[in-house]
Amino acid sequence: MAKKIKFHFNPETLNYEPVILTLTHRIKQIALHLFSGISLGALFFFVFVSIFDSPEEKQLELEKNRIQAQYKVLERRLDEVQQVLNDIQQRDDNLYRVILQAEPIPLSVRRAISANTDYYEQLLRMTNSEIVVSTTKKVNELRKQIYIQSKSFDDLIVLSKNKETMLEHIPAIQPVLNKDLKRMASGYGWRIDPVYRTRRFHAGMDFTAPTGTDIYATGNGTVQSAGWKQGYGNTVEINHGFGYLTLYAHMHKINVKPGQKVKRGEVIGLVGNTGKSTGPHLHYEVHFKGQVMNPANYYFLDLSPEEYDQMVQMSNNSGMMMD
Repeated sequence: MAKKIKFHFNPETLNYEPVILTLTHRIKQIALHLFSGISLGALFFFVFVSIFDSPEEKQLELEKNRIQAQYKVLERRLDEVQQVLNDIQQRDDNLYRVILQAEPIPLSVRRAISANTDYYEQLLRMTNSEIVVSTTKKVNELRKQIYIQSKSFDDLIVLSKNKETMLEHIPAIQPVLNKDLKRMASGYGWRIDPVYRTRRFHAGMDFTAPTGTDIYATGNGTVQSAGWKQGYGNTVEINHGFGYLTLYAHMHKINVKPGQKVKRGEVIGLVGNTGKSTGPHLHYEVHFKGQVMNPANYYFLDLSPEEYDQMVQMSNNSGMMMD
């Protein structure tokens, strides 16, 4: 077979001249063609891969979308559980604990979460890390709140069992016989001082009565103190438990001693005119967890609703106290 001869047109001589191909030139041509082929193949491969997914990639993408959809459904359900729990917590603080006279649980305690940053950092390095971390945080917060709520209900069960005892101890009657409400001289709040004629806060209620009138314990309890008290004269303080304490002042005679157990309706002394007093009367105070309360709110076993309204109006209109 004859060897093919290649010619090259020479513009200077205007003739076709034979081209002499050396081995080096042939190797360069072969390398050039080889490089071009590989480059085009690689380019085609990367374009194909970037545009079209492999069956495995398609399967993984479907799995990823399904997991994300499941996480979104789970997140919505967690939000629904949180709403139910918020309602339970609100009823716990504003209904159950009010009825049983227990302090509400602070929001900082309910929402407190034990920080574990290392654990969350590990989650961030996982697939779909942000979704995992967000969902895990919600679950941990719910677990904490449910635990606190469970403990709260345990406490309320104990309080419920002691409710009958608590009702026996809470101050719930007037300290002197006063069915017609004519013995109330001054109510709770800002009043005129009978001696200095200036406005002063009156921390209790004054009941007028003849010297020697019986004074009754308004709830079961233990006598905390009994004796002379500056300004109050002969005074008895009864600790009723459950945060309640009552004070009876200006007594003519004291019939109890410290440490003695008393029951509601028991005579603890007699009305008098001792201490800073302008006439025979009983000064009566109710304290709850160290705070002075309006005694008018603690006669629910003694008065009908109509009598209670009348008593509140009378106490609000009384401008002069007797001590």
